[in-house]
Amino acid sequence: MRLIALVALVMVAFAANSVLNRLALEPGTTGPASFALIRIASGAALLALLVTLQGQAAALKPRLSLLPGVLTLTLYILGFSFAYQSLPAGTGALILFGGVQITMFLGAIVAREPLPPLRLIGAGIAFAGLVWLMAPGAERPDLLGCALMTAAALGWGLFSLLGRRAGAPLPVMSASFLWSVPLGLLAFAIWPDGTDPRGVGLAVISGAVTSGLGYALWYAALPQLRAATAAVVQLTVPILAMAGGMIFLAEPLTLRFTLSALLVLGGIAVSLRAK
Repeated sequence: MRLIALVALVMVAFAANSVLNRLALEPGTTGPASFALIRIASGAALLALLVTLQGQAAALKPRLSLLPGVLTLTLYILGFSFAYQSLPAGTGALILFGGVQITMFLGAIVAREPLPPLRLIGAGIAFAGLVWLMAPGAERPDLLGCALMTAAALGWGLFSLLGRRAGAPLPVMSASFLWSVPLGLLAFAIWPDGTDPRGVGLAVISGAVTSGLGYALWYAALPQLRAATAAVVQLTVPILAMAGGMIFLAEPLTLRFTLSALLVLGGIAVSLRAK
């Protein structure tokens, strides 16, 4: 029961990132660059504190091997933040989640891992769902927002693939967050924008709580979960984000999103059944 509660809490935290980002940007007083910078910095602070308390502060030192992780993590956070200038919370989470799974699937192809036919079929169904979501039509979400969230999905997918070979995940993620802060500052210098106390508070929650603490709890739960179970429970994230958008942002539930979600999540579920 404790494990179920922990996993449910983490999934809510992951979905909350989409809602918090949309809540901050919607009034127009907080910009995506400042939100991303504060999110990175607050996440870095919380994760660095956790790693230091575990006696692993040496893992935070800069080293060349961290560069790919820093670049891909920064791509994820910046793409995520800028995409939510125009995307609804649920749509953004669906593109992110589906894109991450497809990126990791392509990574498996590049690594020449064995791919059962059922996994290929499931990946094809999920990809068709994303294509349907972005196809021309009255209900199609903003194309630039879709492209930015696709870039975010590519960044997170590559970061996840790198993390599989990086050893202890929490110290590596902490160091990646820490050394992404200068890139966040650079992005803010190139695309300067403003913020307000409300935006700062939402960005700190997103960085320190739903990102930093959420990732720490997730890695604490992962050893107790089977790989397939861990992947399946993440299917709930886009649905939770959609529900949060409807409750807190009055975002509508469209037919296109519903059909796309069924295809994407159903395709991923099929793919996960492959042995």
